Amino acid sequence: MDIEKQDRLIFYILILSFFLTIPGCSGPGTVTEDEALIQVEDQVMTSLDFAKALEFSSTAYPHNAIQDKGLVKTIRLRLMDQLIEEMILVQKAKELHIVVSEPEIQEAIDEIKKDYPDDQFKETFLENAVSFETWKSRLKIRILMEKVIRSELEDKIKITKEDISGYYKEHAPDGTLNPEAFTGESEMNEMIVKSIRRKKAEENYKDWIKKLRKEYKIEINKKLWEKILES
Repeated sequence: MDIEKQDRLIFYILILSFFLTIPGCSGPGTVTEDEALIQVEDQVMTSLDFAKALEFSSTAYPHNAIQDKGLVKTIRLRLMDQLIEEMILVQKAKELHIVVSEPEIQEAIDEIKKDYPDDQFKETFLENAVSFETWKSRLKIRILMEKVIRSELEDKIKITKEDISGYYKEHAPDGTLNPEAFTGESEMNEMIVKSIRRKKAEENYKDWIKKLRKEYKIEINKKLWEKILES
C-alpha cells in the first residue's frame, strides 16, 4: 500500500474523529449550567466533551508545535468555531427532517476503503486508537452535514450561461475538455454543472453559515471558556 493512500486514510480517521463528541452531546437536563460549555438550541456540549475533541484535533499537529501557547490557543479557538458550526448543521438537519440511511453510510465506507487492503484499513484504526464504530458514527454526521449543505446551499444555486462560459474559459482555453473522459455530452454537461455549483457553494458558504448562526440560540459559558482558552 503506497504512503499517499495510507496518509489519506489516516486523514479520514483524524478528521472524522475530530468532532467525536457531537453524537454524545448531552441534553440540557443532564448537565448543570457550570458544566455546559456550548449550547445550540437543545444540544449541549460540556467542557469534557470539548477536551476530548481537543485531544483528537491535537494529533493532527507535530508534538513540538503544540508546545507553542499561541498555536494551542489558535487550535482551541478554531475548534470551538467548528464545533458550533457542526451543532448548527445538525440542528438544521433535524428541522429539515434530513437523515442518513445505513445504505448511504455503507456506500461511503466502501468508497473510502476500496483502495485499501482490508487488513491495512483495520490496522490504521488500531494505530490511531479509534474504533471502527466511533469512526462510522462520525462518518454519519459528516454525511448528514453534507446533505444539509447540498440541500440548503448547493442545490439552490442557479447556473447561468455566463457561469458555463467562464468554466470553459478557465478549464478549456483551447476549446477542448478531453472528451475521452466522458461517455457522452450529457455526462460532460452534468460534470460541469456540478463543478460550478460546488465552487459557488464554497464561495457562498461563509455568508450562508453566518446567517444560520443568527437563526439559533447559541450560548457559550464565557467564564468556563476563558479558563479553557488560557489554560
